[in-house]
Amino acid sequence: MFSLEIECDPEDRDLLIAELWDNGSAGIVELNAQRLRAFFEDGADRDTLRRMYPGAGLRIEEPRDWVQSARDLLQPMKAGQRFFLVPAWRDDPAPAGRFRIAVNPGLAFGTGVHETTQLCIEALEEYRKPGMTVLDVGTGSGILSQVARLLGTGEVYPCDIDPVAVSIAGGAFVGSVNAVAAASMDLVVANISPSAIVHLARDFMRVLRPGGVILASGFELHEVDRVKAAFPPAREVRNKGGWALIVIGGPCC
Repeated sequence: MFSLEIECDPEDRDLLIAELWDNGSAGIVELNAQRLRAFFEDGADRDTLRRMYPGAGLRIEEPRDWVQSARDLLQPMKAGQRFFLVPAWRDDPAPAGRFRIAVNPGLAFGTGVHETTQLCIEALEEYRKPGMTVLDVGTGSGILSQVARLLGTGEVYPCDIDPVAVSIAGGAFVGSVNAVAAASMDLVVANISPSAIVHLARDFMRVLRPGGVILASGFELHEVDRVKAAFPPAREVRNKGGWALIVIGGPCC
Protein backbone atom coordinates (compact mmCIF):
# COMPACT_ATOMS: atom_id res chain seq x y z
CA MET A 1 0.00 0.00 0.00
CA PHE A 2 1.10 3.58 -0.62
CA SER A 3 -0.25 7.00 0.26
CA LEU A 4 -0.28 10.49 -1.19
CA GLU A 5 -0.11 13.58 1.01
CA ILE A 6 -2.01 16.33 -0.81
CA GLU A 7 -2.40 20.03 -0.08
CA CYS A 8 -5.68 21.76 -0.90
CA ASP A 9 -7.69 24.88 -0.13
CA PRO A 10 -10.06 24.24 2.81
CA GLU A 11 -13.11 25.15 0.71
CA ASP A 12 -12.13 22.53 -1.90
CA ARG A 13 -11.44 19.77 0.65
CA ASP A 14 -14.79 18.00 0.43
CA LEU A 15 -14.72 17.89 -3.37
CA LEU A 16 -11.15 16.55 -3.29
CA ILE A 17 -12.14 13.84 -0.82
CA ALA A 18 -15.05 12.78 -3.03
CA GLU A 19 -12.74 12.69 -6.07
CA LEU A 20 -10.17 10.56 -4.23
CA TRP A 21 -12.84 8.03 -3.27
CA ASP A 22 -13.93 7.92 -6.92
CA ASN A 23 -10.31 7.28 -7.90
CA GLY A 24 -10.07 4.20 -5.72
CA SER A 25 -8.70 5.47 -2.43
CA ALA A 26 -8.77 2.83 0.31
CA GLY A 27 -8.88 5.44 3.07
CA ILE A 28 -8.40 9.14 3.72
CA VAL A 29 -7.05 10.95 6.77
CA GLU A 30 -7.45 14.73 7.18
CA LEU A 31 -4.12 15.93 8.63
CA ASN A 32 -5.30 19.52 9.03
CA ALA A 33 -7.50 22.04 7.21
CA GLN A 34 -5.12 22.16 4.23
CA ARG A 35 -3.55 18.71 4.03
CA LEU A 36 -4.85 15.16 3.79
CA ARG A 37 -3.38 11.73 3.22
CA ALA A 38 -5.05 9.31 0.81
CA PHE A 39 -4.20 5.60 0.89
CA PHE A 40 -4.17 3.33 -2.16
CA GLU A 41 -3.69 -0.38 -2.70
CA ASP A 42 -0.50 -1.44 -4.50
CA GLY A 43 -2.43 -2.16 -7.71
CA ALA A 44 -3.48 1.48 -8.10
CA ASP A 45 -1.83 3.43 -10.93
CA ARG A 46 0.73 5.57 -9.10
CA ASP A 47 1.89 7.46 -12.18
CA THR A 48 -1.63 8.53 -13.12
CA LEU A 49 -2.41 9.58 -9.57
CA ARG A 50 0.78 11.64 -9.29
CA ARG A 51 -0.05 13.39 -12.56
CA MET A 52 -3.52 14.16 -11.20
CA TYR A 53 -2.06 15.56 -7.97
CA PRO A 54 1.25 17.22 -8.83
CA GLY A 55 3.30 18.06 -5.78
CA ALA A 56 1.72 15.31 -3.69
CA GLY A 57 4.14 13.45 -1.43
CA LEU A 58 4.34 9.69 -2.03
CA ARG A 59 4.94 7.33 0.90
CA ILE A 60 5.16 3.54 0.89
CA GLU A 61 3.15 2.23 3.82
CA GLU A 62 4.01 -0.69 6.06
CA PRO A 63 1.81 -3.80 5.73
CA ARG A 64 -1.16 -3.23 8.01
CA ASP A 65 -4.94 -3.40 8.13
CA TRP A 66 -5.47 0.29 7.35
CA VAL A 67 -9.24 -0.01 7.21
CA GLN A 68 -9.34 -1.39 10.74
CA SER A 69 -6.80 1.20 11.88
CA ALA A 70 -8.99 4.00 10.52
CA ARG A 71 -12.02 2.49 12.22
CA ASP A 72 -10.16 2.30 15.52
CA LEU A 73 -9.52 6.05 15.36
CA LEU A 74 -13.22 6.87 15.12
CA GLN A 75 -14.85 6.33 18.49
CA PRO A 76 -18.41 7.02 19.67
CA MET A 77 -18.79 10.63 20.76
CA LYS A 78 -21.27 12.98 22.35
CA ALA A 79 -22.43 15.93 20.23
CA GLY A 80 -24.36 18.85 21.60
CA GLN A 81 -26.51 18.21 24.65
CA ARG A 82 -28.70 15.45 23.24
CA PHE A 83 -26.83 13.30 20.72
CA PHE A 84 -24.51 10.31 20.69
CA LEU A 85 -22.80 9.54 17.37
CA VAL A 86 -21.67 5.97 16.83
CA PRO A 87 -19.77 4.41 13.88
CA ALA A 88 -22.10 2.09 11.99
CA TRP A 89 -20.02 -0.99 12.82
CA ARG A 90 -20.33 -0.51 16.61
CA ASP A 91 -23.27 -1.31 18.89
CA ASP A 92 -22.58 1.09 21.76
CA PRO A 93 -25.86 2.20 23.39
CA ALA A 94 -26.57 5.89 23.87
CA PRO A 95 -26.17 7.35 27.36
CA ALA A 96 -29.42 8.20 29.11
CA GLY A 97 -31.12 11.27 27.68
CA ARG A 98 -29.29 11.22 24.32
CA PHE A 99 -30.41 10.22 20.84
CA ARG A 100 -28.22 7.61 19.11
CA ILE A 101 -27.22 8.27 15.49
CA ALA A 102 -25.21 5.72 13.49
CA VAL A 103 -22.70 7.30 11.11
CA ASN A 104 -20.88 5.73 8.18
CA PRO A 105 -17.62 7.64 7.53
CA GLY A 106 -16.11 7.78 4.08
CA LEU A 107 -19.29 7.84 2.03
CA ALA A 108 -20.34 11.46 2.42
CA PHE A 109 -19.35 14.45 4.53
CA GLY A 110 -20.93 14.63 7.97
CA THR A 111 -19.78 12.08 10.54
CA GLY A 112 -20.10 14.51 13.43
CA VAL A 113 -16.37 14.49 14.12
CA HIS A 114 -15.73 17.75 12.31
CA GLU A 115 -16.14 20.95 14.29
CA THR A 116 -18.55 22.48 11.78
CA THR A 117 -20.95 19.54 12.13
CA GLN A 118 -20.78 19.84 15.90
CA LEU A 119 -21.48 23.59 15.66
CA CYS A 120 -24.53 22.91 13.51
CA ILE A 121 -25.85 20.26 15.90
CA GLU A 122 -25.47 22.61 18.86
CA ALA A 123 -27.18 25.46 17.00
CA LEU A 124 -30.05 23.21 15.87
CA GLU A 125 -30.64 22.21 19.48
CA GLU A 126 -31.04 25.87 20.40
CA TYR A 127 -32.86 27.36 17.41
CA ARG A 128 -35.22 24.60 16.31
CA LYS A 129 -38.85 24.79 17.35
CA PRO A 130 -41.68 22.24 17.07
CA GLY A 131 -43.35 22.32 13.68
CA MET A 132 -40.55 24.21 11.90
CA THR A 133 -40.02 23.39 8.23
CA VAL A 134 -36.29 22.77 7.77
CA LEU A 135 -34.09 22.82 4.67
CA ASP A 136 -30.71 21.06 4.94
CA VAL A 137 -28.56 22.36 2.07
CA GLY A 138 -25.61 20.14 1.13
CA THR A 139 -26.88 17.39 3.39
CA GLY A 140 -23.91 15.02 2.84
CA SER A 141 -24.50 12.00 5.06
CA GLY A 142 -27.82 13.47 6.22
CA ILE A 143 -26.76 13.75 9.86
CA LEU A 144 -28.15 17.28 10.33
CA SER A 145 -31.51 16.25 8.89
CA GLN A 146 -31.59 13.34 11.33
CA VAL A 147 -30.81 15.72 14.17
CA ALA A 148 -33.62 18.09 13.12
CA ARG A 149 -36.14 15.25 12.93
CA LEU A 150 -35.13 13.80 16.30
CA LEU A 151 -35.45 17.24 17.86
CA GLY A 152 -39.10 17.32 16.85
CA THR A 153 -39.20 19.83 14.03
CA GLY A 154 -41.82 19.56 11.29
CA GLU A 155 -41.01 18.60 7.71
CA VAL A 156 -37.29 18.30 6.91
CA TYR A 157 -36.02 18.60 3.34
CA PRO A 158 -32.40 17.49 2.76
CA CYS A 159 -30.79 18.30 -0.58
CA ASP A 160 -27.37 17.86 -2.19
CA ILE A 161 -25.90 18.27 -5.65
CA ASP A 162 -24.08 14.94 -5.18
CA PRO A 163 -26.36 11.99 -6.12
CA VAL A 164 -24.28 9.65 -3.93
CA ALA A 165 -24.91 11.83 -0.88
CA VAL A 166 -28.62 11.93 -1.71
CA SER A 167 -28.78 8.14 -1.86
CA ILE A 168 -27.01 7.90 1.51
CA ALA A 169 -29.02 10.60 3.26
CA GLY A 170 -32.39 9.13 2.33
CA GLY A 171 -35.47 11.25 1.65
CA ALA A 172 -33.32 13.93 0.01
CA PHE A 173 -33.51 15.48 -3.45
CA VAL A 174 -30.74 16.18 -5.94
CA GLY A 175 -30.41 19.93 -6.19
CA SER A 176 -30.00 22.98 -4.02
CA VAL A 177 -31.83 25.88 -2.42
CA ASN A 178 -32.51 27.54 -5.79
CA ALA A 179 -35.08 24.78 -6.47
CA VAL A 180 -37.10 25.65 -3.33
CA ALA A 181 -40.19 27.88 -3.26
CA ALA A 182 -39.95 31.37 -1.79
CA ALA A 183 -40.97 31.91 1.87
CA SER A 184 -41.41 28.17 2.45
CA MET A 185 -38.83 27.41 5.16
CA ASP A 186 -38.58 28.31 8.84
CA LEU A 187 -34.99 27.19 9.24
CA VAL A 188 -32.17 26.69 6.73
CA VAL A 189 -29.01 24.86 7.79
CA ALA A 190 -26.00 24.67 5.49
CA ASN A 191 -22.65 23.12 6.36
CA ILE A 192 -20.90 23.74 3.04
CA SER A 193 -18.00 25.77 1.65
CA PRO A 194 -17.84 29.55 2.19
CA SER A 195 -17.92 30.14 -1.57
CA ALA A 196 -21.13 28.12 -1.91
CA ILE A 197 -22.73 29.95 1.03
CA VAL A 198 -21.91 33.36 -0.45
CA HIS A 199 -23.14 32.26 -3.87
CA LEU A 200 -26.44 30.97 -2.46
CA ALA A 201 -27.02 33.70 0.15
CA ARG A 202 -29.83 35.42 -1.76
CA ASP A 203 -31.66 32.14 -2.21
CA PHE A 204 -31.24 31.35 1.49
CA MET A 205 -32.97 34.64 2.27
CA ARG A 206 -35.59 34.14 -0.45
CA VAL A 207 -36.84 30.78 0.87
CA LEU A 208 -36.97 31.96 4.49
CA ARG A 209 -40.30 32.84 6.11
CA PRO A 210 -40.56 35.96 8.30
CA GLY A 211 -38.81 35.25 11.60
CA GLY A 212 -36.94 32.32 10.06
CA VAL A 213 -33.36 31.35 10.90
CA ILE A 214 -30.30 30.52 8.82
CA LEU A 215 -27.50 28.43 10.37
CA ALA A 216 -24.47 28.58 8.07
CA SER A 217 -21.15 26.81 8.70
CA GLY A 218 -18.32 25.08 6.86
CA PHE A 219 -15.76 27.89 7.01
CA GLU A 220 -12.88 29.04 9.19
CA LEU A 221 -12.80 32.06 11.48
CA HIS A 222 -10.79 34.15 9.03
CA GLU A 223 -13.59 33.69 6.47
CA VAL A 224 -16.41 34.92 8.73
CA ASP A 225 -16.41 38.52 7.50
CA ARG A 226 -16.63 37.37 3.87
CA VAL A 227 -19.65 35.20 4.63
CA LYS A 228 -21.35 37.77 6.86
CA ALA A 229 -21.09 40.38 4.11
CA ALA A 230 -23.46 38.33 1.93
CA PHE A 231 -26.30 38.48 4.50
CA PRO A 232 -28.16 40.94 6.70
CA PRO A 233 -26.42 41.53 10.04
CA ALA A 234 -25.69 38.26 11.84
CA ARG A 235 -27.51 37.44 15.06
CA GLU A 236 -24.40 35.73 16.40
CA VAL A 237 -21.14 34.02 15.45
CA ARG A 238 -19.97 30.81 17.11
CA ASN A 239 -16.63 29.06 16.80
CA LYS A 240 -14.99 25.76 17.65
CA GLY A 241 -11.42 24.73 16.90
CA GLY A 242 -10.86 27.56 14.43
CA TRP A 243 -14.11 26.89 12.54
CA ALA A 244 -17.19 29.10 12.61
CA LEU A 245 -20.98 29.20 12.34
CA ILE A 246 -23.12 32.28 11.81
CA VAL A 247 -26.77 32.70 12.74
CA ILE A 248 -28.93 34.95 10.55
CA GLY A 249 -32.47 36.05 11.40
CA GLY A 250 -34.76 34.70 14.05
CA PRO A 251 -37.31 36.46 16.26
CA CYS A 252 -36.65 40.12 16.98
CA CYS A 253 -34.01 40.32 14.20
